[in-house]
Amino acid sequence: MENQATTYNYNVVRQFALMTIIWGIVGMLVGVIIAAQMYWPELNVGPYFHFGRLRPLHTNAVIFAFGGCGLFATSYYVVQRTCNVRLFCDKLAAFTFWGWQAVIVLAAVTLPLGLTTGKEYAELEWPIDILITLVWVAYAVVFFGTIFKRKVQHIYVANWFFGAFILTVALLHLVNSAEIPVTLTKSYSAYAGAVDAMVQWWYGHNAVGFFLTAGFLGMMYYFVPKQAERPVYSYRLSVVHFWALIFTYMWAGPHHLHYTALPDWTQSLGMVFSLILLAPSWGGMINGIMTLSGAWHKLRDDPILKFLVCALSFYGMSTFEGPMMSIKTVNALSHYTDWTIGHVHSGALGWVGMITIGSLYYLVPRLFGQEKMWSVRLITAHFWIATLGIVLYIASMWIAGVMQGQMWRAVNNDGTLTYAFIDSIKATYPYYFIRFLGGLCYLSGMLLMLYNVLRTALEGSAIDAPVPAVAAHA
Repeated sequence: MENQATTYNYNVVRQFALMTIIWGIVGMLVGVIIAAQMYWPELNVGPYFHFGRLRPLHTNAVIFAFGGCGLFATSYYVVQRTCNVRLFCDKLAAFTFWGWQAVIVLAAVTLPLGLTTGKEYAELEWPIDILITLVWVAYAVVFFGTIFKRKVQHIYVANWFFGAFILTVALLHLVNSAEIPVTLTKSYSAYAGAVDAMVQWWYGHNAVGFFLTAGFLGMMYYFVPKQAERPVYSYRLSVVHFWALIFTYMWAGPHHLHYTALPDWTQSLGMVFSLILLAPSWGGMINGIMTLSGAWHKLRDDPILKFLVCALSFYGMSTFEGPMMSIKTVNALSHYTDWTIGHVHSGALGWVGMITIGSLYYLVPRLFGQEKMWSVRLITAHFWIATLGIVLYIASMWIAGVMQGQMWRAVNNDGTLTYAFIDSIKATYPYYFIRFLGGLCYLSGMLLMLYNVLRTALEGSAIDAPVPAVAAHA
């Protein structure tokens, strides 16, 4: 048996990579089901399988099961390769895998049962929150322990993004999940009223900012240059991107609470920081896309690069749309409409989904001793099916959302509302079917991916690459 110190720990990376795909399929299947429930209301089966119970299951599964496993897999791979050392403490790394799977399974059981705190993206009850905290502390120890024992003096920028994501998510989780237990399955928030809302959306928007942005930017800064076989366009810009992004994101949360009981100055401050956020976000997008300078011809034949570049395009689009929607006058139209749902999914399916899928297609052959994926043609098919799905989804929700906003604010000459609420529901109804089709396309692409990955794994064998004896580039 090889001396463990001479090989990278790919075992935990393989485990997380495979579960990323499996949980992605589960989470997206639930998403397709709840999209179908909006078009075919008879599919709402009570009390455990109606929209109200399944919707938080969908968001948790896609963000924390699919996205979370993807972040664990890629961060563990990247930190080893860029530091030229094996992961710190194999047993603790194994605990993060099994502990995170336990969190996911507990969420899948409790949320359909209605055991929830009712906080967006933080619905899980206090015993599960404690388990999340333990896993997260172990994750931090493994990640930063690996950085501390690195053989390379420089800490590559991807690790800065992963590190910021780990530390900030710990802070967000601890503060927002402060609650007073009543029973094993019921608790109340430690905060009240508008303060509770403020803390929740400080958490909620930064879950987007750090879990769904900073962590995945760590992926981008490693896998885009690797797949393009080009250095990062501007390393200086990547460092500026990092500091500007992590400072600014922290203050943008109040834009979720325009026209509420939150003090007006707080709402305005959230809007201003959201607009400032456009600059570092687009700086990062431009840096990623310009990394292909001199390598644009590779896009013709490389479907993995297609995923990665398309993800960057959606990152740019979503991070333009978000600040625009934070402007109070725009928000007056968009808030509570399906436009918000379209925006969330352009980020989730377009940015998070595409960058994760592209990164995994790069990773899987290397984890199983193969030169490439079993079928490159299947990757190409996956790309076009997924892209079609995203376009159908977000275009239908944009149109539906703007229409809803305009119908709700339309008034007659005498000041009465032009439309009853049910009129906007009837007008929106056809778009819900298009959304369902879009989600179905995206899910189908994930099933193709699972087949392709399993064939690649079966034809190869689980290997752990050797750690270089001297510091080398990853």
